[in-house]
Amino acid sequence: MSWFEALILGLVQGLTEYLPVSSSGHLAIGSYLFGIEGEDNLAFTVLVHVATVLSTLVILWSEISWIFRGLFKFELNDETRYALNIIISMIPVGIVGVFFKDTVEEIFGSGLLIVGCMLLVTAALLTFSYYARPRTKEKIGWKDAFVIGVAQACAVLPGLSRSGSTIATGLLLGNRKEKLAQFSFLMVIPPILGEALLDVIKGFKGEAAFGGIDTLPLVVGFFAAFVSGCLACKWMINIVKKGKLVYFGIYCAVAGVATIIFSFL
Repeated sequence: MSWFEALILGLVQGLTEYLPVSSSGHLAIGSYLFGIEGEDNLAFTVLVHVATVLSTLVILWSEISWIFRGLFKFELNDETRYALNIIISMIPVGIVGVFFKDTVEEIFGSGLLIVGCMLLVTAALLTFSYYARPRTKEKIGWKDAFVIGVAQACAVLPGLSRSGSTIATGLLLGNRKEKLAQFSFLMVIPPILGEALLDVIKGFKGEAAFGGIDTLPLVVGFFAAFVSGCLACKWMINIVKKGKLVYFGIYCAVAGVATIIFSFL
């Protein structure tokens, strides 16, 4: 991987992590076009995901500090309940990570057909959530947090947007759109950091934590994903508040069809 390829893929990751168009799907398409496969592709994907997690910490720092201030009061308050909901939402993706990690890695290397199909699923989810009008709830409950977590676990498939799946699922459950983007972005922080920690441990054990990628492409990709992620995070929060997700559904439908056609060429 060259530094220029890392720059492009980092920008793609940062911009698409928060927009409901599937960052993993776009990274898979970009990696395929650049001829980046196997361990290099997976390792770089983990790294740029960490970069976008850090951008979440920067943009949503006031909300994160609000949670921690409440936790250190050592009482069952709104902040503690919010943190418990995040933990509950992590359970499904944790199960997938522990028991199905090898299967997920195989899917990431299975070509563009699965990416195109999952982009169409993303399009359907976004469109359906846009037209559905369930009763609005004031707060995200623990049951809804678990179901949204299931949506996040399903979104490990490349092409199925994590933010799109979690936000659309939350909307269909009747949760307020003003709260969903924030919850969706915060709930992904622990799983991604946990995955990165496992890769670091692999490195200490003598395995190639970042495949055969040189240092410069890693640094360039990391900072490209971080900067573009900060911009996309702020943009996406405003988009969700305005309820304009259907336009991303149209984009995902077009991109999905094009990707499926390209996979047969």
